[in-house]
Amino acid sequence: MGRIAEVAEKYWSGAIKTREQHPFTPLLALEEVAPGVAFVSSFANVTAIAGERGLTLVDTGSAQFAAQVHGNVREWSEAPVHTAVYTHGHIDHVCGIDRFDEEAKREGRPLPRVIAHQAVLQRFDRYRLTGGYNSCINTRQFSIPVAFPTRFRDPDETYASQLTVGLDGVDVELHHARGETDDHTWVWLPSLRVLCTGDLFIWAVPNAGNPQKVQRYPRQWAEALRKMAALGGEVLLPGHGLPIFGEARVHAALSETAELLEWLHDRALAMMNDGAPLEAILRAIEIPAHLVDRPYLQPIYDEPEFIVRNVWRLYGGWWDGDPAALKPPPAAELAREVAALAGGVSALVTRAEERAAAGELALACQLAEWAARAAPGDDGVIEARRKIYRARAEAETSLMARGIFRDAAEQGKKR
Repeated sequence: MGRIAEVAEKYWSGAIKTREQHPFTPLLALEEVAPGVAFVSSFANVTAIAGERGLTLVDTGSAQFAAQVHGNVREWSEAPVHTAVYTHGHIDHVCGIDRFDEEAKREGRPLPRVIAHQAVLQRFDRYRLTGGYNSCINTRQFSIPVAFPTRFRDPDETYASQLTVGLDGVDVELHHARGETDDHTWVWLPSLRVLCTGDLFIWAVPNAGNPQKVQRYPRQWAEALRKMAALGGEVLLPGHGLPIFGEARVHAALSETAELLEWLHDRALAMMNDGAPLEAILRAIEIPAHLVDRPYLQPIYDEPEFIVRNVWRLYGGWWDGDPAALKPPPAAELAREVAALAGGVSALVTRAEERAAAGELALACQLAEWAARAAPGDDGVIEARRKIYRARAEAETSLMARGIFRDAAEQGKKR
């Protein structure tokens, strides 16, 4: 058993707790996981498939880790890369291709043929339009400066629903699914029983609710997971996190991830059909007890509440059912009125600090936000708000929530 398989076993068994050591953390290493199939642990992961004519890559990784991916692949094989498949158009999956393009040019070979779902082209067009916005939201999400690219290597070949590519006697099946994105591809190697899921499986609650990104599709996502689970795969290679080995484990991971998405989707939609507002739905839905402790379903990246909100957005639009929120007063005006009712800004701050000390951080944040909007130039208010948001960030489990609350604290410090 190699290092990657050994660490994967520790995650599965619980010897490594996903809430303590994030499974997205790349090992920056390559390991052969099936005959002629190598898995590169990176951000994002890359799979290399060897054939008589050369290599096929499933995903190519991010620009930041491109040198690592290229080096790992080249330590394993010097064969030319003739094909690359994008599982979707997120930048951590498509920006490592340049290294292999440059290599082909130096050696006078044709560039690798890139294959992807047809919607990847529309994604890249949208990214070119929204580069500045994407820099802002990714900086906030990951708590590090992100300069979002606007130049991409477009696919040479696209498909609509399903495509089988014969590569040196190994059939590579590409299947489209809506899930985290509308352009997702999952890859099945039937002769080897190897499944490459892209980000349809990531060792965490599915990224189906991301509060800063475009629409996700939990129902279709679950359908894709069910289809994959029915194949009898023996090796699962995810977009993030470690491989899963063994047919029973692969089936369990895919089936239970599908079950979580179905549970959240179906119950949220049932309450919507009964006329419930979003707030009531959020308070009513809980995770099935048998799924709560699964190591691959922890809310360390996205979280169930956000998925429910995205179900609402998919079917119900942007209004949450609260009539006062349809055309609300300006936030600063409302904050001044609340401060006046409370007996002044200082009373709001004191109450916010009391609620924070009692562990009621959601309420404390709202009170502190009102105080800061009512008195935007008050240094004491700004500092109190910053401390409360910092405490809120530390108490959260998901990267999404932590990033936004940390950013709120930092913005207060900058003021």
